[in-house]
Amino acid sequence: MTTPIALQLREGTPAHAVARVHDLAGRAVMLIQADDPEHRGALTPDDGDTMTTAALMALEKRMPIVLLLASSGADAHYGVAALDGWGRAARALAKASGVVPILAGVTGPAVSGTALLIGLADVVVMAEDAYAFVSGPVPVQQMTGVRVDVEELGGASVHFRDTGAASIIVPHDEVLATIGDILRFMPDHNGDEPPFQPSSDPVDRLTPEAADVLPDAPSGSYDVRDVIRSVIDDDDFLELRAGWAQNLVTGFACMGGRPVGIVANQPIAIAGTLDIPASQKGARFVSMCDAFNLPLITFVDTPGFYPGKDLEWRGMIRHGAQMAFAYARATVPRISVVLRKSYGGAFIVMDSKTMGNDAYLAWPTAEIAVMGATQAAQILQRGASEEDTATWVEEYEQTYLNPYVGAERGFVDAVINPEDTRKELVDLVDLFSSKRERLPNRRHDNSPL
Repeated sequence: MTTPIALQLREGTPAHAVARVHDLAGRAVMLIQADDPEHRGALTPDDGDTMTTAALMALEKRMPIVLLLASSGADAHYGVAALDGWGRAARALAKASGVVPILAGVTGPAVSGTALLIGLADVVVMAEDAYAFVSGPVPVQQMTGVRVDVEELGGASVHFRDTGAASIIVPHDEVLATIGDILRFMPDHNGDEPPFQPSSDPVDRLTPEAADVLPDAPSGSYDVRDVIRSVIDDDDFLELRAGWAQNLVTGFACMGGRPVGIVANQPIAIAGTLDIPASQKGARFVSMCDAFNLPLITFVDTPGFYPGKDLEWRGMIRHGAQMAFAYARATVPRISVVLRKSYGGAFIVMDSKTMGNDAYLAWPTAEIAVMGATQAAQILQRGASEEDTATWVEEYEQTYLNPYVGAERGFVDAVINPEDTRKELVDLVDLFSSKRERLPNRRHDNSPL
């Protein structure tokens, strides 16, 4: 249970939103609540003023912003003035984005403009009984003729599984505590380092169980989270957006007490290939980690981008570029470990040396190549007999599907024993902790949104 520190903003103002400096898990945060049950959290112009003032003060004082929202949207009694209020609040949050962490908790309805506010947050925690949408069931039916209830349209499970808007779903009473748990991996602002978390887990602990996770068959699947948990501190992995784009895993952990962001291909979901949702998920997470000084560790095992006419028509090029762009502009320490497959364009996108990676490691089981042997044979051995093709495939696998060719050419920094993975990663995170990189002087980049 959290308690106020001292300051309540705009106290006595006749509004439904309240803001105060709060102690959350030992951290001072700007807590903004718009969840008045009597008025269904409808936002008045004064509410917009409160939220705007609070967000700008948090930006000035460099403290995290925590939103607790249960709002039916702008209060219709105030007309366009209410819209102006939440619009100014959105602008203030946009100014704070990337400077201080913005964590949102949805404890009830988040409708219309309020739904867009959670879209501005870095991490969103939704209560199991919460829901969010821009347009509700009535306008949906009026415009499309489709009858839908609030749960089907924008329930927490929908945003956790299908839209990616919800990072975590928890029981109603655990929303604020969960936000506090997430905050332990993040700094107060972008000029600070994430808080060190002492651990009794030996930094030189061997991890032979990491390699045991990989199946004998090159095409066999496994849960990459087993590898992650074997090498991080104390088996403590906080996964974000676990239900959405399950072919890519993202989350927070610590290595030798230092918080890090982890990105990993997930072979148990469409073989770990990259598609549009995975690219969006990875790009957003990488960008957040870069904004708040979290080193990035990437575990690679992917045969490439998922093929399909539908994906190409929906913009696979543009969305795939988001992932490459996020890694290429990231200035935090970046370390990659190739566990098994790293083919083609996915080799580049999953933080290769080409993208400015600081350390690129590989297990002896790594296969780093333009494509797999079977794919290469279909292109280069057309018309050849089955026997000749089989011989060619075997030679291709022996020659190219290993990490040593890449190591000889400088694309792989070291081929490591899987049991040394934890020690190598902890040493590298510590080594690169003083890394500083200055970006070119420009107003902003033009990310492929």
